[in-house]
Amino acid sequence: MDYLERIKQFFAASIETKMQAMESISPAILDAATVMVEALLNEKKILACGNGGSAGDAQHFSSELLNRFERERPPLPAIALTTDSSTLTSIANDYSYEEVFSKQVRALGQEGDVLLAISTSGNSANVIEAINIAHKRNMKVVILDGRDGGAMRELMMEGDVEICVPSQVTARIQEVHLLVIHCLCDLIDTQLFGPE
Repeated sequence: MDYLERIKQFFAASIETKMQAMESISPAILDAATVMVEALLNEKKILACGNGGSAGDAQHFSSELLNRFERERPPLPAIALTTDSSTLTSIANDYSYEEVFSKQVRALGQEGDVLLAISTSGNSANVIEAINIAHKRNMKVVILDGRDGGAMRELMMEGDVEICVPSQVTARIQEVHLLVIHCLCDLIDTQLFGPE
């Protein structure tokens, strides 16, 4: 097996997926950034959740807002619901894993906040429950998914935005999700603080 060629195939597949996604999801990325900026201008916050690699993406996103992305600016209010192991494990143990995010949204989410719901398949039960509670709390939802959008797509309400990566491969979807997160951070910074 030619391992160098295998590596190059991974790069080529990632580039191809990103080029396809660029055409299909760029308008949705702009819409999602606009929803987030509106919330931040109204002194609201962004909550983010996901499982596995998507949990890492939720944390990456919130850290870029709370600390900084590529420029000096004031910290922005964002919370990853994936980081508190005591809360996550107590909810999973006492209730169910499906409620690990929804109970946090119920406690921390307020009208006008935004939930960034991340799932490569669009079918993560605990993310779906978080979306349901976000809607009950009059929050807008930005869905970051892939494939056919899964069950999460069916939950969308007016004002929500779906960014669906046109791929069936989890790794490619995750690679585009990271790029989308960086686009969102850049657009939020630019819309709030102007061009550098």
